[in-house]
Amino acid sequence: MFPASRYSCQARRCVRLLQKIKTEHATPQLYTTLHRRACSTVSTPRITTHYTIHPRDKDPRWEGVEMERFADEADVVIVGGGPAGLAAAIRLKQLANKHEKELRVCLVEKAPQIGAHTLSGACLEPSALTELIPDWKERGAPLNTPVTEDVFSILTEKYRIPVPMMPGLPMQNHGNYIVRMGNLVRWLGEQAEEVGVELYPGYAAAEVLFHEDGSVKGIATNDVGIAKDGSPKDIFERGMELHAKVTLFGEGCHGHLAKQLYKKFNLRENCEPQTYAIGLKEVGLDYTNPYLSPFREFQRWKHHPFVAPTLEGGQRIAYGARALNEGGFQSVPKLTFPGGLLIGCSPGFMNVPKIKGTHTAMKSGMLAAEAIFPKLTAETLDSETAGLHVPEYAENLKNSWVWKELYAVRNIRPSFHNYFGLYGGMIYTGIFYWIFRGKEPWTLKHCGTDANQLKPAKECTPIEYPKPDGKISFDLLSSVALSGTNHEGDQPPHLTLKDDSIPVARNLGIYDGPEQRFCPAGVYEYVPLDTGDGMRLQINAQNCVHCKTCDIKDPSQNINWVVPEGGGGPAYNGM
Repeated sequence: MFPASRYSCQARRCVRLLQKIKTEHATPQLYTTLHRRACSTVSTPRITTHYTIHPRDKDPRWEGVEMERFADEADVVIVGGGPAGLAAAIRLKQLANKHEKELRVCLVEKAPQIGAHTLSGACLEPSALTELIPDWKERGAPLNTPVTEDVFSILTEKYRIPVPMMPGLPMQNHGNYIVRMGNLVRWLGEQAEEVGVELYPGYAAAEVLFHEDGSVKGIATNDVGIAKDGSPKDIFERGMELHAKVTLFGEGCHGHLAKQLYKKFNLRENCEPQTYAIGLKEVGLDYTNPYLSPFREFQRWKHHPFVAPTLEGGQRIAYGARALNEGGFQSVPKLTFPGGLLIGCSPGFMNVPKIKGTHTAMKSGMLAAEAIFPKLTAETLDSETAGLHVPEYAENLKNSWVWKELYAVRNIRPSFHNYFGLYGGMIYTGIFYWIFRGKEPWTLKHCGTDANQLKPAKECTPIEYPKPDGKISFDLLSSVALSGTNHEGDQPPHLTLKDDSIPVARNLGIYDGPEQRFCPAGVYEYVPLDTGDGMRLQINAQNCVHCKTCDIKDPSQNINWVVPEGGGGPAYNGM
């Protein structure tokens, strides 16, 4: 691995030990543990400079820097300007205006404009929208293309097997609309401002704030003016604090603040692990071969004889990718805690067989608003903690059509993890959903976290993907260029590593560096050390499209995605 003459005797012993471990096929856990203990003297190039990993109070470069933050007060703070957050904000102000109550509702969104980070298919079921804004047609909601036909198929390598759409199956789309979700979200933002919601795009919520009793106090936005090496620039500015009686977290799939809340309040104690897909096409992130590239699978799929004719003669004008929740009913965590609630795709209300989550996300936001409002406007604030606890939200959700819908389809996704695979899952769905409507008295389990599904590279066959033709299929970097992604280059990478030594020692050593394939934006690549005697992980953070796939699929769970400076990221512009 290294030229032994350049290291001490202890380091040489470390190298020999590592070679022996790899030869004897040691388990990943043992390999990592021994690497940490035996190789403490072998220097690893520093990759992570973010203050969440390297605290500033221990960094002499930060001595004397003013760290006080301005604080503002609101009744409700909402994190995330997606369908759930905007639906909650609109419903709160609708109730306040109806009952002539003063209620300050503030919503922060990391994208520079509302809707700029929104990416979806999307075939929208308008039920929740109709409940929220019954006259959406008259108000000019961008729902212009009703579904006229459904085609459902199984694709073999060269052929298509048509699957009949039986009445009542969740894949039917009669009454739904094909929409550009970013345009719909932008329109919802306009409706929110009209009823009095304060919207703050370009402000990324970077930190959860807590009262002394442990309840949520609000959020802090990210600091700006930090150099790539972690030092303060001359233009350094502290973020601001937004305090509220209750904070709603609607960050979307795999929210980085929600991850912290899961741990602090043990919200995932009584549920299955969440599972995910990446939205290029529906590529499940529970795949096992580390050589698989979701992006290249997508390019290959476009050349299928059934798909290609639709694309031929067209022009590629944009690109994007986003993770989505697929755990369903089994994976919904506890939704309330002192001072806060989880709404939308952050906890995960996607109906997997429908491949729809917007209607359920919006409804969860509306139910949260309806549970919060009477408590906020009561003559006396009934709460045992400084941050308002609203357990009624979870009860309301369980009594709503959202819960009934998710329960009915709960076993469809996990039924495909069986000995008969795809066809076994289809048979199960046909019997227990189409005939019995999901009323079987059992609930199937998932196979664990997506990160734990990867097999060591030595157990898998490398995948040879065809070269893109530049007409239907394309290379990765030219695709990323069409995502409109932009970040301030001189800031600490927001893709942080808990341990900078793990990528080479474990991910590359055991799994042949899967992050350079599962990332759909070319953020991660392994490059030679300057000395030429090994490899290092290079993180191209400017490419990041905020899909969160790396945080989900990293087999070492060493990558922690945090927000970059507000306004950075993709610019999907209604895509």
